[in-house]
Amino acid sequence: MSLRSWKPTMVAQGVLWVLFGLLLRPEPGTATLPLLMDSVIQALAELEQKVPATKARHTASAWLLLAQESGPRDLVHHFLLEGRSLKATRLDPHQLSPELRGLTKDVVQHGVQAGQEYGVVLAPDGSTVAVEPLLAGLEAGLQGYRVVNLPLDSTASPLDAGATFADTEATVPDVRATSPGFRDALPDVISADVGAMYSNVRAADLDVKPTSPGVRPGSPDVPVTSPDVQAPSPGTEVKSPTTVDSLLVVTLARDLGLAFLQGPQTWSHSGLGTDGCWDQLSAPRTFTLLDSKASPVTMAFLNGALDGALLGDYLSRTPEPRLPLSHLLSQYYGAGVAGNPGLCSNLRRQNGAALTSAPTLTQQVWGALILLQKLEPKHPQLQGMSQEQLAQVATNATKEFTEAFLGCPAIHPRCRWGAAPYRGLPTPLQLPLGFLYVHHTYVPAPPCTDFAHCAADMRSMQRFHQDTRGWDDIGYSFVVGSDGYVYEGRGWHWVGAHTRGHNSRGFGVAFVGNYTAELPAKAALHIVQDVLPGCAVRAGLLRPDYQMLGHRQLVRTDCPGDALFDLLRTWPRFAANVKPRTARRASRRSGRKPPAMILPASDLQ
Repeated sequence: MSLRSWKPTMVAQGVLWVLFGLLLRPEPGTATLPLLMDSVIQALAELEQKVPATKARHTASAWLLLAQESGPRDLVHHFLLEGRSLKATRLDPHQLSPELRGLTKDVVQHGVQAGQEYGVVLAPDGSTVAVEPLLAGLEAGLQGYRVVNLPLDSTASPLDAGATFADTEATVPDVRATSPGFRDALPDVISADVGAMYSNVRAADLDVKPTSPGVRPGSPDVPVTSPDVQAPSPGTEVKSPTTVDSLLVVTLARDLGLAFLQGPQTWSHSGLGTDGCWDQLSAPRTFTLLDSKASPVTMAFLNGALDGALLGDYLSRTPEPRLPLSHLLSQYYGAGVAGNPGLCSNLRRQNGAALTSAPTLTQQVWGALILLQKLEPKHPQLQGMSQEQLAQVATNATKEFTEAFLGCPAIHPRCRWGAAPYRGLPTPLQLPLGFLYVHHTYVPAPPCTDFAHCAADMRSMQRFHQDTRGWDDIGYSFVVGSDGYVYEGRGWHWVGAHTRGHNSRGFGVAFVGNYTAELPAKAALHIVQDVLPGCAVRAGLLRPDYQMLGHRQLVRTDCPGDALFDLLRTWPRFAANVKPRTARRASRRSGRKPPAMILPASDLQ
C-alpha cells in the first residue's frame, strides 16, 4: 500500500495503541508527570509528533492485546475493535520522554485496590476521570460507529489472538435510541429528561420473564421490579439482542453489567459509584476512595466512560480531516469542542442522557453480557446465567445508572475544593427532611464559572463562616456554581448553619453570586429546582412532599435577592403560604413578643 493511502484516522488509532503499548516496558524509578488530564494531553501531543504515519497503521490490534491484562476485557476489545488480524509495528520506548513513559504506566489501566483507585487523572473541571475507558471510546469512534453482530452460535469458542471476524464489518442498521444523537443534542439538554426517558422502559422493550430466585439485585435501593420496569407475564419468550454497539460496550455497558453481577453494592446516595480524594490538587499522585469497599465502577470510571462515549460519538460523525486527539481533549476539557460550549466535560451527564435512552442502554448491557458469555464460557460471574437473569441484571444496572448517576447532579466532595476540617462535632440530621431553603451567597458577588474560581470561593466562604462568624464549618449544605457542578458543604447528613431556627429541618442550598437584580445561570437554576431535590427524594434524603422556601421567608434578610426570589415564587414546590417576615411584623402590630421557641442548639447559628 502506498503512503498516499494512509489516513489521519490510522495515525490517531496508532497513537492510542502506542500509548497502550508503552505499558509493556515501564522503567522502575522513571520520573512521571502529575496525574492531570493536562499531562495525558501532553503525552498524546508528543506521541502525535513522534509516530510516523507509516508505522501507525498496524499497531491497533497487537498493542492493546499485549498491554492489557489477560481476561474477558481482552476478548471483548479484540472482537469489537480489532476484527482484522494486523501486524504490530513496535515503537522504541526510548524515542519518548521518561515522563511520558512513567505517565503511561500510571494511567493506562484502571483498577481499584486496597481503597485506592489507579488509572485516573484530575481534569480541569475538578472531576476525576479514568483514562482507559476514555481511550477505548476514542478508538471506537475513530473506527466508526459500528453495530456489530453477536456470535449467536452456541458452539462459538473463545477467541485467540490471531482470529478474525467477518461480523465486525457487517452493515447493520443503527439500533440506538430514538433520542437525538450527540451531534443533534443542544447545550441546554438537561438531566430532568432522564426521568421521562426512563419511564419508557417497559417489559415490551425487553421481553423478560420474571426473575428466577437466583438473581440478585444490583443495589439494595434498586428493587428487582418497579412501576417503570415491569416483568411480563409467565411464558413470554425472551428475545435477546443480536447486535451490540461497539462504542457503548467498550466504554460503559460491559463494566456496568459486570458490576451488577456482584450482588449488592456499596454505592452512595449521591450517585452511582464511589468518589474519592486526591493527596493534593496541584500535582496529584494518589487517589483514595471515600469507600474502601468500592466497586470498580467508580465515579471516575463512569466519568471516563461517558467522556469516551461522547467523544467517540463525535469522532464517528466528524468527517476527515479530524482534530488531533490532543487538541480534541484540550477543547473538551476546556471551553468546548470546536467552539461549542455544550460539548465539554462539565456537561457530561446532561449530554450522556441525550446520547442514548434507557431501553437502548439496557439492550447494550444485556448484549455485552451475552458477548462475554460467548467469548468466555467459563467466566466465573457469567457461567450458568440464563437469558432471563442476564436481562434482569441489565435492567437493574440501567435503572441505577439512569436514576442515580445521569439523574443526579455532579457533586464535588469537600476534599476536592480544599475544605478545612470541621471544628467540633457535627450534629446528624434526622432524615428525610421536608424543606429546601434557597440562598444566594451575595459575597462572593460574581458567579463562578470554572472549578478554580468556584473552589476558591468555597474556601473563602468557609474561612469567613469559621473565623469571622465563629461557626464550626461553612454554613450551607450545598453550594451551586455556574460551572455545572454542586459543591458539598455540610452535605446530606449534618446540620448546617444557613437558616436560623430551621437548620435541622431542611437543606440550605446557595447559588454563588448576588442575585438582587439578575438570575443565576439556567443550568444552575435547573439543578436546584429539579435535579438535586429529585435525586434526594429518590435516595430517601428529602420527603416526597418537600417544599422550597427563600431564606427571607424565615429570617429577616434580603436573601436570596429580589430577582431570584421572584423566580422562586413561580416554582411548583414554593411554599407560598409562608410570607416573608410575617411573624415578626404581626408581633410588632400586636405589641406583644412572639411566644418563645425552644430550638436545638444547632438551629441557633
